[in-house]
Amino acid sequence: MHLNSPHRALRAAACLAAAATLSACVTNTEGGNPDGWEPIVPGTVAEIAAMVPADVAADGTFTIGTNPPFAPFEFKDSKGELIGLELDLARALAGVMGLEYRPQEMDFALILPGVQSGSIDAGMSGFTDTEERRQSFDFVNFLTAGIQWATQPGTDVDPAHPCGLTAAVQRTTVSETDDVRPKSEECVANGEDPVTVLAFDTSDNAALAALVGRADALSADSPVTAWAVQRSGGKLELVGDMFDAAPYGIAVQKGSGLAPALAAAMQHLIDTGVYDRILEQWGVDSGHLTQAQINEQPYGAR
Repeated sequence: MHLNSPHRALRAAACLAAAATLSACVTNTEGGNPDGWEPIVPGTVAEIAAMVPADVAADGTFTIGTNPPFAPFEFKDSKGELIGLELDLARALAGVMGLEYRPQEMDFALILPGVQSGSIDAGMSGFTDTEERRQSFDFVNFLTAGIQWATQPGTDVDPAHPCGLTAAVQRTTVSETDDVRPKSEECVANGEDPVTVLAFDTSDNAALAALVGRADALSADSPVTAWAVQRSGGKLELVGDMFDAAPYGIAVQKGSGLAPALAAAMQHLIDTGVYDRILEQWGVDSGHLTQAQINEQPYGAR
């Protein structure tokens, strides 16, 4: 899902076109955290720390597998440090559970097997909580997100009727498989021009294609699209409404006692306002949860 392919020519063109507006072109290879960002590390809550399974608590760390770049969830700053919304959330959850937060960069395809084998405690890398994945993992949900389109200002783009347009997507994401390609097939079935799909290995390169006009629009997960728009210096804008909403979740071993501990920690972050502050620091102002969930089911209903 988040494999690397630099597309150097496109990146160079986009850098010239966007100057500094995208902070080195969406990938944020200079700068890093948003303006006004500050680390939020809440203190340990004893009763929640007591819920952490012994095998996780043994080394005193909360180890997560993640795969940048997938801004604003996880990416690298100019020093090569892992930053992002999910990293901040992991740090805060670890603090509540009395653990030291430890991110581990991994190939995306190896994260869930790592969770299953126990080599890492959890997977936090933009995972959508799906019925298929729930057969093997539990998910502590932290956000509801959907698909959102963006385009250059002044263009006539309708995400519901994109026939004849060129749309940029990240390869194998739901934007490609469930949004743009099915719409293209529908266009052809109705005797209209298909959608030309530009599929890239990373979301940042898909955003760049829309930024420089190689594509008429970008289709991506709503927080990813919003992040690209915010960093574009006015060269991109959201178009249409978010649709096909689904939960993002933290993947842990199926049936593990870590899921309830994480959910309890998440509820503490929600109750204290830390959760909202973390998401808002990264420009995510919709899809917030008001109650912790495991596999979309409310945890600790009051």
